[in-house]
Amino acid sequence: MSHTPVLELSDISKSYLDRQVLSGLSYSLAAGEYVAIMGDSGVGKSTLLNLIAGLDSPDGGEIKIDGKNLPVDDEAATILRRKYLGFIFQAFHVLPHLTLQQNVSLPLLLNHLPLDHALTMLAAVGLQGREQDFPHQLSGGELQRVAIARALVHRPRLILADEPTGNLDQDTSREILQLIRSEIKANQASAIIVTHSRLAAETADRILILDRHGLAPISLENRE
Repeated sequence: MSHTPVLELSDISKSYLDRQVLSGLSYSLAAGEYVAIMGDSGVGKSTLLNLIAGLDSPDGGEIKIDGKNLPVDDEAATILRRKYLGFIFQAFHVLPHLTLQQNVSLPLLLNHLPLDHALTMLAAVGLQGREQDFPHQLSGGELQRVAIARALVHRPRLILADEPTGNLDQDTSREILQLIRSEIKANQASAIIVTHSRLAAETADRILILDRHGLAPISLENRE
C-alpha cells in the first residue's frame, strides 16, 4: 500500500458572504481508509466534500489528491473527478433522460472502460431487471441506489458520499452501507462519508466530528 496519503487537506478555509464555514482545517486520509464525518447542520460537512471534489474552491489552504495539488482549472478538475473520484450526492443528480443502465454506465464510458460492469452494479444495489427503466419510474430510495451504483462502478480511488442513506429505510440502509464498505475494501479505495446517521457512521473505520475547531476523532459506544 502506498505511503502517500490519498487526500491531504492543509489549512483549508471557506467563507460565504460574511459567514466563516471552515477555518484552518487540516486532515490526511490514508490509502484504504474509510472515515465518517458527523456534526451539526450547517457546520460545513457538505461544503468540505464539494471542496475536495473540486466543485468549489477554498478561500485559502491546499488540497492534494495522491500527492498532487487539486487543479484550479475547470477542465483539469473535471478530468480528475472523472478518473479518481466517485461522488454520491444527497440530491442524486441522476440524469432523467437516460435509462438506469445508461446512467450507471456513464463513468465507464467516460473512462473508456468495459460497460458490462454497470449491470453488475445495478444488481448489487437491488435493481436487477430495472436496467431499462427511467428515473421518473423510481422512488427516492431507488434513485439513491442508482446514484450509489454510478459512484462505485468505475472503482474510483476516492469515494465521497453526502448522506448516502438519507432516503432509505433501515433495512435497505444496512444493505447499501455494507455494499459501500465491501466495494471500498475490495478495491483498496479510500472514502469519506458525511452523515447524521449513527448506523451509517458505524460502518466506517474511523468517525470524525466536524466543528468550528476542525476535525476530531470520536468513538461511538457499542460499535461492532
